[in-house]
Amino acid sequence: MKVLGSAVLTMEAFVMGFAIVFASKNHSGTPLVVGGVIALLLFLTIGLLKSRFGWIIGSILQVALVGYGLVATTLYFLGSLFAGLWVAAIVVGRKGEAARAVFLSQEKPK
Repeated sequence: MKVLGSAVLTMEAFVMGFAIVFASKNHSGTPLVVGGVIALLLFLTIGLLKSRFGWIIGSILQVALVGYGLVATTLYFLGSLFAGLWVAAIVVGRKGEAARAVFLSQEKPK
């Protein structure tokens, strides 16, 4: 679960960096700073994915990424796409952890 979530957040941070460059042509000041803060928080949240708090912060950042579509309209689509990947990372990650727990709980032949 952590690996998938980390991958999604890393790619989102890069996309956010590119969105800031794109937005700098039409905007200045506050929108660019907000985008930089979102990108930084995406990177920092990767380290927090060990706990439930990290996953909550990551989910909030999904909303922020889609909301940045007000500045860079492409992020409406990309943010929605990444939000779907985030949900998939949670669902598939939980299934993978459950399968791993079953595998590890089985007796090993001697």
